[in-house]
Amino acid sequence: MLSLHENASLSRRELLRVGSLALGGLSLSSLFAARAAASPSTITGKSVIFIFQQGGPPQFETFDPKPDAPDGIRTLTGITQTSLPGVYFGDTMQQTARLAHKLNIIRSFHTENAGHNIIPMVSPDSLNANIGCLVSRVLGATHPTTGMPTNAILFPQAACSDVTRGDARGNLSATGSVGGNYAPFVPGGNGDLLRNLRLNMPPERFNDRRALSAQFDGLNRQFDDFGLSRCQEQAVEVLLSGHVANALDLSREDARVVAQYDTSHYVPSHQWRVANRGQRGYYAGAAKSIGKLLLMARRLCEAGCGFVTIHADYEGVWDFHADGNNLNVVDGMNAVGRSFDHAVAAFIADVEARGLDDKIMLITTGEMGRTPRVNRNGGRDHWARLAPLMIYGGGTRGGRVIGQSTRDGGEPAGEPQSNRNLISTILHNCFDVGQLRLQPALAPIARLGEVPPIPGLF
Repeated sequence: MLSLHENASLSRRELLRVGSLALGGLSLSSLFAARAAASPSTITGKSVIFIFQQGGPPQFETFDPKPDAPDGIRTLTGITQTSLPGVYFGDTMQQTARLAHKLNIIRSFHTENAGHNIIPMVSPDSLNANIGCLVSRVLGATHPTTGMPTNAILFPQAACSDVTRGDARGNLSATGSVGGNYAPFVPGGNGDLLRNLRLNMPPERFNDRRALSAQFDGLNRQFDDFGLSRCQEQAVEVLLSGHVANALDLSREDARVVAQYDTSHYVPSHQWRVANRGQRGYYAGAAKSIGKLLLMARRLCEAGCGFVTIHADYEGVWDFHADGNNLNVVDGMNAVGRSFDHAVAAFIADVEARGLDDKIMLITTGEMGRTPRVNRNGGRDHWARLAPLMIYGGGTRGGRVIGQSTRDGGEPAGEPQSNRNLISTILHNCFDVGQLRLQPALAPIARLGEVPPIPGLF
């Protein structure tokens, strides 16, 4: 931990150690070496939070219930009327249903994928990199004012240190051809990273601003004396500013807002009787952490992060096969669907109260949808031809149901929307894609933005 006390002096070794603190595989100083590639006129100043529901949320039980379809096809959880006339969601989506006039539901989205391979987050469509790496490549790896990494991944342990650690079944931190300097920042809860990002100082000393300023001046002189690189100096400055650690520290948030996001009461009072995920607490961990992760993501975006991936789903807890390792569809939606619904609704209320609804885009989807017909145990199987997709904020119009699925909910009824359209939508949200085309270094990313974005959003 970096300490700063009265008459304290840091050694060159301590300063170099600060510059090499690991942030998800990167050092602080290497983050500063990856500067912004785009001109300021290219950047919209908007951020993206992407909730990656690994395992595949079922389209019928979320946003496309098909109430008139036969038994075994239509939603197994019942339906709830939304705030849009004639539009229904699955019954466990009651809170988001009341906000449907603010949401964009894409019912013709397919991932063209039926495997656990973290598509659409990482695929050839994203240059084999986490989508956030594309954003970071344009913005630079850190925010120029706050030093906040512009690309981050939040796992459950970032918000709840007591939950069982899951597996993303793939490398969500992949950088592909974008380059390792743009790898995501991956905070790890209450571990060494968060402690190392905090300045340790007695409160009475912090309150003495004159003395504090003098000590900072002394540190700056040490930079000069030790001959540190500018990147290493900036790494230390990030720690002194406290922006990163403060954004991750929910104790600094209004307690009423923290309570608003709390999803711990959705944790089932009994253990689900499945071999792995229930006994190891995966469903409970997902339900407990999703609200806090969304709040933390909002705080990261406010501090300058451009793209936050939330993975709260533990090896695919949305994978309701009704077998020895997975719940059935009904129990699965009760286990993780209700907490997801609450967290998203809380997020929308929060960002609108803060006037951030035009500045932050929220995206939720998974690797796949479910088969049109459930299996004999009331479970789902993998399905590549249709998946639920919801987009909110970022200046989108809201209240849109885009595209339709066939009567059996198995595939798009008209023009399908794919991962490529979704990635283009993200790029158009964050950047002036026309300006990107004028910058040769960003040509590979600009080409991704030439695919039509999802229609009707802007």
